Formats: sequence, C-alpha cells, structure tokens
Amino acid sequence: MDRAAMFFDPLLYGFVFLGLFTPGPNVIMLTSSGARFGFARSLPHLFGVVLGVGITAAVTSLGVGAIVTASPWVNLALKTGAGAFILWMAWGLWKASAKPRAAADPDARPLSFWAAVLFQWINPKVWAVAFAASAGYGAAQAMWFEALRLGVAFSSVNLMVLLFWTAAGSLLTALLEHPLAWKIFLRVMAVLLALSTLLVFR
Repeated sequence: MDRAAMFFDPLLYGFVFLGLFTPGPNVIMLTSSGARFGFARSLPHLFGVVLGVGITAAVTSLGVGAIVTASPWVNLALKTGAGAFILWMAWGLWKASAKPRAAADPDARPLSFWAAVLFQWINPKVWAVAFAASAGYGAAQAMWFEALRLGVAFSSVNLMVLLFWTAAGSLLTALLEHPLAWKIFLRVMAVLLALSTLLVFR
C-alpha cells in the first residue's frame, strides 16, 4: 500500500467518525452554542475544537497517548480537570437566560477559540479515541508521517461532525421561540453535559 492510500485509509476515517460523532462534551457544547449564540458566533469555538483535537491526535502517535494511558496520576489529573470544566459549562447552561438567543443575555459569550483548543488537552474522550486509532490503525511509518496522518484525519472528520451539530443547534432556535421551551432545552442540555462527566470517569 502506498503512502497516499495509508494517509486516507477509509477504516481509520470510519473509526474516527464513529468516535467523534457520538455525543460527548464537544458535541453537546457546540449544539448548545449553536442554539444560544447562532452558527456564526460559534465558529471560533468550533475551529478551536477542530485544531485541538488534531493536535491531541498527532501527539498521541508520538507516544504521549501511551504515557497518559499508562500513568494513573496523569489519567486522574486529566479526568478531574475535564470533569470540573464540563460541570462549570453545564452550570452556565443551567443558569442561562430563558429567552432565546444571546441577545437576551448580553454578558453571555461562546467559548473562545483558545479555550476550546486547550480543553482538548484534558478531554479524556479525545485521548481515548486518538490512542485507539493510533494503536489499531497505525501504518507503521515514520513518526512524523503517523502524527500528520492522525492529526489530519481527526481534524478533517471533526470539522464535518461539528459543522453538522452546530448547524443543528442553530436551526433548533426556530422551534424554541417560547421561553418555556427554550428553558427546557437549556436545562436538558445542561443535564446531558453534566452526565457526560460519567463517561469521563468510566
């Protein structure tokens, strides 16, 4: 198999898609952000996740993933940081204005680009999927090639996944014009986001 075929291995891309499309902290936060702030204002958050996931996947292939997985203390630190951040975001959703769109709450802001990038470094789901992809779909090539290959796969697939979920959240606003419906939506998303911490600590 030549390097081009290895780089765009459909089995790798299929695995990454299944790992990233299933609901997790990034999917829930961006669906909520699309609904609260609109598609355009959520794009810095979205692109921050895309870059952060790509970097995390790339460094995993360099052996960092094995260190994270093998060290109980590093694992616990990542999970604790991720859990605290997710619960903080869930609390923000729970307290959010009962009126649709961020115009009802001038102090509300989408997650910033760099905050979204940095969150991926403590997101155990991303580490787990990246480590599994590196271990199960490696091409036995030079480290730089494996890092580039995994980083591109994760970033490109995640871009498509998150565009879908952010757009879906944005479109939901039309169905949530009544304050009660909006409040129920935000509360449900807040609970789902908080419950996603159970996946972090499994």
